[in-house]
Amino acid sequence: MKRTPFSLSDITSFIEKFPTPFHIYDEAGIRQSAKLLTTGFEWNKGYANFFAVKALPNPAILTILKQEGMGADCSSLSELILAERCGFTGEQIMFTSNDTPASDFKKAYELGAIINLDDITHIASLESTIGTLPDILCFRFNPGPERGGNEIIGNPAEAKYGLTREQLFKAYATAKQKGVKRFGLHTMIASNELDVAYFVKTARMMFELALELKEQGIVLEFINLGGGLGIPYKPDQKELDIQTLSKQIEDLYTSLLTKNALSPKLYTECGRYVTGPHGYLVSTVLHRKSTYREYIGLDATMANLMRPGMYGAYHHITVLGKEQLPADSVYDVTGGLCENNDKFAIQRKLPPTVPGDIIVIHDTGAHGHSMGFNYNGMLRSAELLLETSGTVRQIRRAETIDDYFATLAF
Repeated sequence: MKRTPFSLSDITSFIEKFPTPFHIYDEAGIRQSAKLLTTGFEWNKGYANFFAVKALPNPAILTILKQEGMGADCSSLSELILAERCGFTGEQIMFTSNDTPASDFKKAYELGAIINLDDITHIASLESTIGTLPDILCFRFNPGPERGGNEIIGNPAEAKYGLTREQLFKAYATAKQKGVKRFGLHTMIASNELDVAYFVKTARMMFELALELKEQGIVLEFINLGGGLGIPYKPDQKELDIQTLSKQIEDLYTSLLTKNALSPKLYTECGRYVTGPHGYLVSTVLHRKSTYREYIGLDATMANLMRPGMYGAYHHITVLGKEQLPADSVYDVTGGLCENNDKFAIQRKLPPTVPGDIIVIHDTGAHGHSMGFNYNGMLRSAELLLETSGTVRQIRRAETIDDYFATLAF
């Protein structure tokens, strides 16, 4: 059974000021996850997690994570500006993009961000955009058929991201010939993965690449192992053991890199692991419908949380105030979009549920609100922060009809 950091009476009081639907984030939980990650890898001098801004692009959250010592992993001009406005500077920002517009390269360079190139042709694109190459440059490696991926990010051989092994070595040689002095290496080949062994295998792959690059005269300043650390969306899943993961990677680091006089900093770019479990989509039941199935219709829609409709992803559901009742009713839990995949759950066992009940959808603190959209003219919801003091603060207001029409000319 998954728990919430608030009760029905708490939520009822919040709703008086902030109508449903809304996403609410637990600051204490976010800080705890951030600390687990950063302390887990403290054996590596210079380790840093660059929080994946795409997961939860809100200045209140980014400010919390900056206080916890994290950097910002950005993928677009908007995310770069958001990081800048939250006080991230220089190499506290990692810019990893693909099919990148010149404006994005220019802004990343102006901020002094570490630029991580997705394709060998981007060397020329970057050089022509800013007139030179930066002092430090990173390349994203795609191992292709060497590795398997998962259903969210896809198999590496089919993914649009990164350079092949042959391209990678050529890219470093080209960059060095053009005057680049500092180098990093990056990969990202899985998402929401809970298997420690998968990440250890990735670390081995990257460390062995570092040794091969050393033979070519390229000494890596850092290795970015990417993100992808998963969270237990289902109640019976176990959390990823960060300490075990870190220890196994440390052993590899010692035997492969330290032994060969290499000491690169390790970076990660985890977003979901840090904020995902600490977000909740709160919604009110509008209707109960009985046809070929039983349906519970919410005031939230797929526009508020795309993952179940897009990936068939599981998100646990709590009917607040009925946690102790038997889950002996079966429902499809739906929103009001004109799309049949607008479902948060299919044939889910819940306590008997009626209009007016408050539904909490768990683990929406990453790729929840940020993946929202306006199909059917649906408006994006508010975001709230449950602060460590117990106070609830609105950190993004809900969209209005005027917002929706603001870009149109009648």
